[in-house]
Amino acid sequence: MISLDKINLSFGGYTLFKEISFLINPKDRIGLIGKNGAGKTTLLKVITGKQNPSSGNVVIPKNVTVGYLPQQMKLTDSRSLKEETTLAFEELLQLDKKIAKLNHEIAENDDYHSEEYLNKLDLVTELHERYQMLGGDNYEAELEQTLLGLGFERTDFDRMTSEFSGGWRMRVELAKLLLKKPDVFLLDEPTNHLDIESIQWLEDFLKTYSGAVVLVSHDRTFLDAVCNRTIEISLGKVTDQKMNYSKFVVWKEEQREVNLAAYRNQQKMIEDTEQFIQRFRYKASKAVQVQSRIKQLDKLDRIEIEEEDNSALKLNFPPAPRSGRVIVEAKNISKSYGDLSVLENINLTIENGEKVAFIGRNGEGKTTLSRIIMNELEHTGTIQLGHNVKVGYFAQNQAQLLNEELTIFETIDEIAVGEIRTKIRDILAAFLFKGEDIDKKVKVLSGGEKSRLAMIRLMLEPVNFLILDEPTNHLDMRSKEILKNALANFTGTVLVVSHDRDFLDGLVNCIYEFRNKKAKQHLGGIFDFLYRKKIESLKEIEAKSSAAKTSRQESKVKSNNELTFEERKEISKTISRLEKKIIQTEENIAELEEEIEEMDKLLSSSAQLDDHSIFENYENKKSELEAILHNWEAEHEELESWKLKKTW
Repeated sequence: MISLDKINLSFGGYTLFKEISFLINPKDRIGLIGKNGAGKTTLLKVITGKQNPSSGNVVIPKNVTVGYLPQQMKLTDSRSLKEETTLAFEELLQLDKKIAKLNHEIAENDDYHSEEYLNKLDLVTELHERYQMLGGDNYEAELEQTLLGLGFERTDFDRMTSEFSGGWRMRVELAKLLLKKPDVFLLDEPTNHLDIESIQWLEDFLKTYSGAVVLVSHDRTFLDAVCNRTIEISLGKVTDQKMNYSKFVVWKEEQREVNLAAYRNQQKMIEDTEQFIQRFRYKASKAVQVQSRIKQLDKLDRIEIEEEDNSALKLNFPPAPRSGRVIVEAKNISKSYGDLSVLENINLTIENGEKVAFIGRNGEGKTTLSRIIMNELEHTGTIQLGHNVKVGYFAQNQAQLLNEELTIFETIDEIAVGEIRTKIRDILAAFLFKGEDIDKKVKVLSGGEKSRLAMIRLMLEPVNFLILDEPTNHLDMRSKEILKNALANFTGTVLVVSHDRDFLDGLVNCIYEFRNKKAKQHLGGIFDFLYRKKIESLKEIEAKSSAAKTSRQESKVKSNNELTFEERKEISKTISRLEKKIIQTEENIAELEEEIEEMDKLLSSSAQLDDHSIFENYENKKSELEAILHNWEAEHEELESWKLKKTW
């Protein structure tokens, strides 16, 4: 569908891309990965035509549409949320106007056999087919479904976009892009401004989307859920494999060992050849052999090995000073901003050594409660920090608190003590500050670079209670892994506000879900919580379906007489077919849940498991159950819509 042929791109004397070639096929789900600075965003710009390559071609057929979501974009604020989002249907609305105009002209034409009349009939038919293909009269329902899926409320629809924060306005642009339904999506870090619920909704949307997707993301779980093909940019070249990100990482590690062996052999051969040339360069009897070796080296396709990252770096927080058993105790905490109530009667206790996550939709009060714990906001109710609790806080605006006149190295050196001072360069390198970069002044750094620097400072301070608000927003996967390992080994207490499921997995053992001004405690890990939430959501749908059915039966009107006998018969057949399908799906769900329950018992037993495939099978069963539950939900919604038609 889209072809990249031998793309080269150089800036000054630096070559970013070296003859990059690959195809984007229909229905591809491509995860575009690579270190920060490898050129992922630049490659997306090359595909869209916003960046011209030094040489090579990007071929996009005329009938192929491309939708591009950059990390940063210009946002307009002159319309309401619904009006702004409706711009995605500009072509459809223009078609509607043309069809209405043509129908009016046809109605006023009495000459039914004229060529003009017949041409207009053909054109109306053609435009109407295009109109239906783009969604037809269903566009408002799609618009609402998309906005709700991305976390907006119906009460937001008439609000001006200027009233929303930058993150929410980025969601508006994402909604517009999704509703345009291009043949190819190019998405650059689309989850940066989304909460967990919205990320899951976007996952489901992209997994079932009829077009192709090229995705840049540092969210491992999101990449694994959406993508079945991985393209890595490294050393100016691409490696393309039909597998998800996690499988690609394993494959790459295996390939690295192979390439390292080949690289060492080649380096030995180059060294031996150069020694031969130096030894016999001036001997006339060896002139032919020397020239032959020189040509051999010139023609050699040299193996390049990507510079090893700091995978062996074990960065830990300083030992946590001793504190009392209770770290935080909050009673009846409430907070309002003017007439807007954010939190109501929150009760919460965090004990020493706990790893706690605050999750929930944006705007539900997670950051607000974090700041209340830090005594930064006025509130009602009482909050008490325990004995000898020393708090380290990383806020989303933490970067603004750095001394801009210091260099990167000086910023860390001023707080580093003891043996850690000998490792400052390694620590900075682990968070992507390498070489001469460490001599840059803080004031010239980007927002993301400042956030990473602030995170390093926090990791070197001796505290026993860490409060981290969206700490992974500007970290790549390697930096996130280093931070996660350090937090897991931290002997103190951790409270983290995050939407990154992979980061939270295996780190937290207690979750507070923020919703409707309350904070509900859930014990266990993030994926256990999300699984239980899925089951609860399905039960809610069942309850709503039952209530809707009762309501329709009570208020049934004679309007179903307006349907013809054949129409009612066809609707009844469809309802019967869907009911049978749902019964079969429910049987499949019951079987899978039984299998998973048996495997749970086996895995939790003390018996030694020699067959490691059971773990892979266990994860596959859980993924299969999640997919079937999603289908069951969709089937129920479809059934209810057909039952509703029957009452019309």
